[in-house]
Amino acid sequence: MTAFYPEGRQVESPENRGYLKSMATLQEAFEQRKILEARAILCDSQHNLIVDLGCARGIIPHDEGALGIAEGTTRDIAVISRVNKPVCFVITGFQTQPDGSLLPILSRRAVQKRCMEEKILQLHPGDIIDARVTHLEPFGCFVDIGCGISSLIPIDAISISRIAHPRDRFRPGFDIKAVVRQVDPDGRVNLTHKELLGSWEENAALFSPGQTVAGIIRSVESYGVFVELTPNLAGLAEPKEGAFPGQHASVYIKSLLPDKMKVKLIIVDSFEAQYPPQEPRYFVESDHMDRWQYSPDCASRIIETRFDQPDTL
Repeated sequence: MTAFYPEGRQVESPENRGYLKSMATLQEAFEQRKILEARAILCDSQHNLIVDLGCARGIIPHDEGALGIAEGTTRDIAVISRVNKPVCFVITGFQTQPDGSLLPILSRRAVQKRCMEEKILQLHPGDIIDARVTHLEPFGCFVDIGCGISSLIPIDAISISRIAHPRDRFRPGFDIKAVVRQVDPDGRVNLTHKELLGSWEENAALFSPGQTVAGIIRSVESYGVFVELTPNLAGLAEPKEGAFPGQHASVYIKSLLPDKMKVKLIIVDSFEAQYPPQEPRYFVESDHMDRWQYSPDCASRIIETRFDQPDTL
């Protein structure tokens, strides 16, 4: 079965490099309809992509640059923005040049069509998939879920702890996982991420009362300061003068209260720092979930996501 990875994941693999060694191996890839990856180095005035194959240069004609380009449902920026980045493609033929050399003709659209039919449209709510962060907007994180096909993780679905911007959690190029919430008939996939970051109890088990630990201030209220200990666990500290969102902090853990899902903290110090976000720690090892419960069983209210009941999503 063909694996359809986010673009860039296979560009340095031994198999991919092997097919790019010579015109003979490119011919083999053409005959086998192999999906390859290489770096796009130029987008010409007609918006054709020129791709560096190592042993030669290939061309992705404008209409073959992405699904929907020919129909006008995908904007040309989807092609232009690939310059200096890896692109996936199949070789559809070879064109003889005036000097007798061969120009490989490539199609990215054909790969995306196969990915859509064989992977995307076969997904179900609760499926856990690989994704690569491509760019960040205030409202969410865009990810490549296969062969350059894009999907969005809304900001409120990234983690339980609230963040001001997705850059607080991710950087472009991060390889992450995501959970499918819904797949529309047109292939649009709705994603979530917070369900992979552990329940309240799983995160609270990483800490003990009496410890002083690292945290990030996420919000400052009149009654206290919310400090994130992990992406899915935050606690409330007593008000502290000069504290503001985005600061890092050292915090003393007074108590962990599972029945109330509360962590009581004291801020020892707060300060500005430019620590980069860390790649996520996941608590789920399977490739599917039907239900996720964040709240402990002893808690007075239940916080859960039901993937087996679409109407509750």
